[in-house]
Amino acid sequence: MSLFGKLFGSSGKGGKSPSPQEAIQRLRETEEMLTKKQEFLEKKIEQELVTAKRNGTKNKRAALQALKRKKRYEKQLAQIDGTLSTIEFQREALENAHTNTEVIKNMGLAAKAMKAAHDNMDIDKVDELMQDITEQQELAQEISDAISKPVGFGEEFDEDELLAELEELEQEELDKHLLEIGDNWKGKLRL
Repeated sequence: MSLFGKLFGSSGKGGKSPSPQEAIQRLRETEEMLTKKQEFLEKKIEQELVTAKRNGTKNKRAALQALKRKKRYEKQLAQIDGTLSTIEFQREALENAHTNTEVIKNMGLAAKAMKAAHDNMDIDKVDELMQDITEQQELAQEISDAISKPVGFGEEFDEDELLAELEELEQEELDKHLLEIGDNWKGKLRL
């Protein structure tokens, strides 16, 4: 099955929900995919910075384009960081829910043993437990709904900010060039 099919399900299972282990595995695969995308974007950001520095004093237009691409990559990287945080939170919540399910199963077994041992069970306590469980499920749903809302897109880059960054790069390049000239000139004076 493709990663897309794994992430969004397929119609071949007849609507059956995945087990907690399957869902956790899918979230881990998604985390791995996003981590690789992060690494890729970090390399692209570094490449664009090198391009901007290289073209800073020679080709201002190419340097500005490189800085714009760098900003886009940085924005994508920030979005992936947020998505990864959401996925990690969801995976942890699912792992906790799975643990809670196992605990509740075991508590149920213990309750049956107690019932067999004591024949009388307090129904008010069972109702209270079920109310607590219902409240926690509603809270988990509210949290899931809140973190699944999409974030807005379409921010533009501040041209003045880009020009200021380019000027810094040009100044660094100029300072480096002047230091090289100064070192060469000092070496000639000693001869």
